[in-house]
Amino acid sequence: MKKSIFAIALVFFVAFMIVAAFGMRLFGEPIISEMDDYYIQNAQAETGANNVVTTIVFDYRGFDTLGEATVLFTAVLGITALFREAAK
Repeated sequence: MKKSIFAIALVFFVAFMIVAAFGMRLFGEPIISEMDDYYIQNAQAETGANNVVTTIVFDYRGFDTLGEATVLFTAVLGITALFREAAK
């Protein structure tokens, strides 16, 4: 029973990987999006920043960046606490 479930899961996984491989775009081919043009045209007027990448990271996605920084800080704090106990 376990072998048949594993075989079915393997078939689905391999099929998914093949479909994903054929659905990939060529390396270096840009993705054209309406949002790209919007950010490039309106970033400086809406935020006052000259760098569009900085504007997207800190102004448009500020809460997401804050969450990522919180997770990173928590991970570093946890690892520091683990190694601090090991050093004693």
